[in-house]
Amino acid sequence: MSEDRHCEDTIAAIATPLGEGGIAVIRISGSDALAVADRAFVPLGRNASKPSEARSHTLHYGHVMRGGIIVDEVLLAVMRAPRTYTVEDVVEITCHGGLLTAKATLDTVLANGARLAAPGEFTRRAFLNGRLDLAQAEAVADLIQARTELAMRAANEQLAGSLSRRVNQLRDQMLDLLAHVEAHIDFPDEDIAPDTHQTLKERMISGIRFMDDLLQTATEGRILRRGIRVAIIGRPNAGKSSLLNQLVGHDRAIVSAIPGTTRDTIEETANIRGIPVVFVDTAGLREARDEIEAEGIRRSRKTLEMAEAVIHVFDASVDLSPADVRFLSEFSAVNRVFVRNKTDLEARLNLPAGLAGPVIDVSCVTGQGIETVKDALKSLVWSGEIRAEMLEVMINSRHQETLHRARAAADHALGSLRENRPLELVALDLRTSVNAIGEIVGKTATEDLLDRIFGQFCIGK
Repeated sequence: MSEDRHCEDTIAAIATPLGEGGIAVIRISGSDALAVADRAFVPLGRNASKPSEARSHTLHYGHVMRGGIIVDEVLLAVMRAPRTYTVEDVVEITCHGGLLTAKATLDTVLANGARLAAPGEFTRRAFLNGRLDLAQAEAVADLIQARTELAMRAANEQLAGSLSRRVNQLRDQMLDLLAHVEAHIDFPDEDIAPDTHQTLKERMISGIRFMDDLLQTATEGRILRRGIRVAIIGRPNAGKSSLLNQLVGHDRAIVSAIPGTTRDTIEETANIRGIPVVFVDTAGLREARDEIEAEGIRRSRKTLEMAEAVIHVFDASVDLSPADVRFLSEFSAVNRVFVRNKTDLEARLNLPAGLAGPVIDVSCVTGQGIETVKDALKSLVWSGEIRAEMLEVMINSRHQETLHRARAAADHALGSLRENRPLELVALDLRTSVNAIGEIVGKTATEDLLDRIFGQFCIGK
């Protein structure tokens, strides 16, 4: 892994979200962090001291000053290396919230010798300085972006090193295997004994199974991190918007007895049994009566192409229409939950038998059946209970791609060993597998990979 070319710089950024609030935090990190703070901060009080003279992990009151003018009244925290997030000297200035005040404080810090941090650069430094491995660094972003308690717990497990321990165990296992093969390459005149040959194959198979176990967690990890998209479809006035409001727990969509009220797609995220679900209320699927409705229906169909599941809503108080029959056929390839809404009214709807998905009676007026719909959605994407131990190791899409490469190389090495090909070929594939596994925790990370990962972080983290 190449050294980061910017680690000698002192960086600064606003670490809190932009916008109005009670406070904002400006974070400074680097070898000159204390010197920069000395130039920007004037301590106040009987025992006031400059940041460079202060003890580590202490808090100080004073003013941020620029050109002899007070920028803001602040609290300044001094944290000396190595007991900091980046393992460098860190100063955090807590100023009053608000875009103008935070920007003025940051500008003062930048004018006194720091440079603006790149996205994710604080966490990148924590990785480069050995405080976090790459999988743990990714967990920081997952923790910030978590939308449910389960997603938060999974991110905390990864941040604590649960995944890294498993990956390092796998890498050590494959590395020992590589060392064993290379030892035999060093003594070409000695054939591998049959029992040793069999042991090598068994150890390779064990490593491949280890990878398969990790790969099986990819779907669950993706669901907890990103959630699923669920489109709510049906004829106009079937109660799609009412159902959306019930599922998210507040009035997100306009509800009216007039058919075609929803003219555009409406998105809202809700926590459904611990899983983040992005609900999309679509315009009623029918022949458009004007240009605006036509655009809404076009967007609805585009949304359906991206949805991982569909809630098909029917009005239980009316007969099945030709359009309903057409939609049943048109969306048959998608995971579906069928909802018969308005069951508080006289029932007239008869759905065809053998539908591929649960059929649930719902009344959006009384709330009947809403919890059953939530259970059905969870069952579509996650079978069984979500247990605590499942949250400890859940790989993301980058880990999945890397493990697929590692597995393919290990499987090729196993084939070479079974067919008695030269051990140099076996070692070459094993080395490829070990390096791929190392990418997960950053032991073989490239500069481009780091740029791609940390570029997705927010500035200030």
